[in-house]
Amino acid sequence: MFYETANGHGLPHDPFKAIVVPRPIGWISTRSKSGAINLSPYSYFNAISDNPHLVIFSSSGHKDSVAYIEETGEFAANLVSGNLREKMNASSVDAPRGVSEFDYAGLTPAPCRLIGAPRVAEAYAALECVVTDIRVPEDRHGKPSGNFLVTGEVVGIHIDEAILTDGLIDTRKAQPVSRLGYMDYATVSDVYQMWRPRWDESKG
Repeated sequence: MFYETANGHGLPHDPFKAIVVPRPIGWISTRSKSGAINLSPYSYFNAISDNPHLVIFSSSGHKDSVAYIEETGEFAANLVSGNLREKMNASSVDAPRGVSEFDYAGLTPAPCRLIGAPRVAEAYAALECVVTDIRVPEDRHGKPSGNFLVTGEVVGIHIDEAILTDGLIDTRKAQPVSRLGYMDYATVSDVYQMWRPRWDESKG
């Protein structure tokens, strides 16, 4: 099948998000200037550079995470592992502004070293981030999308040594959770290696 996105797909649900998968979940924790803390999962999240270390997430609308980040210029991105999936899902609740999702989901806010935002103490890893850019992307006609795109530079990294094997992060131990389409999620368990091939002139 083929469809133009402007005309609709004719399927029970939009397949777009089921095609762009798996997507890592950015479990974003923030603190406002007044001290209120927030924790929300974002499935539009990824690393975009390793020099410098940059991560990015997109919020559909101006939510607490974005509001607090605008106030302080900081956030932490926490790793969602299989053992925390239910708590991550609980933290996605549409709570009133100022309500702590840490408390609602039964999680522990732990202090970061370089930023004022807390991290999730139970998470196997967390990235301390300083914001470098916040923008509202536009569609092809120049109309603001209503989404807020936040870029942060990672200035500190926490790793629980329980997920290390021979000094390397062991994905089988970390069991990261990813977002698929619809209400579907996946936990990484099948891991394999592939090395970039060298150029073979005989095949060029």
